[in-house]
Amino acid sequence: MKDAQQHDTDELRHHIYDGIQEYDKRMPNWWLFTLYGAMVFAVIYWAYYHWAAHMTPGYVRVEKQIEEFQKSALAGGAAPTDAQLWKMSRDPAVVESGQKIYMANCVACHGQNLEGGIGQNLTDTTWVHGGTPTDIYNTITKGVLDKGMPVWGPVLGAGRISDVVAFVISKNPTIQQPPEM
Repeated sequence: MKDAQQHDTDELRHHIYDGIQEYDKRMPNWWLFTLYGAMVFAVIYWAYYHWAAHMTPGYVRVEKQIEEFQKSALAGGAAPTDAQLWKMSRDPAVVESGQKIYMANCVACHGQNLEGGIGQNLTDTTWVHGGTPTDIYNTITKGVLDKGMPVWGPVLGAGRISDVVAFVISKNPTIQQPPEM
């Protein structure tokens, strides 16, 4: 009975929808506290994971590992020789691996059949930055920013670049076998 009397004193909204008229009441406090708590939690969560997460020990440890890996990939031993790259170009497994890497990273500029386009043609006799296997390796590793060739050394690493060079050598009949073999 108390509820019915309370509803009679509450203010009704002025609109009617489908024959239903609503009371103009405040949201319950427990609902408002839940809403405001979720908002505060979201702001704190966002601030922590987007601003302060780089200061956590785990993040610092991962950054050190990435830095060490990049240093070891770039300085990890001597670059392969012409003879090594030539020998790799005769191994079908290496050539297939190099083709996959080429198709994922190089095809946009050098074409599907190495015919060029934005980048240089890799199947003709004209080599702008040297046509020996080690010249090709160094061009890919260090890039030629003036010509639009990005630096691929830190991205791909020495092993993957060697595979790409082996693929290019296997598709270009003009590259001669090095004399030291």
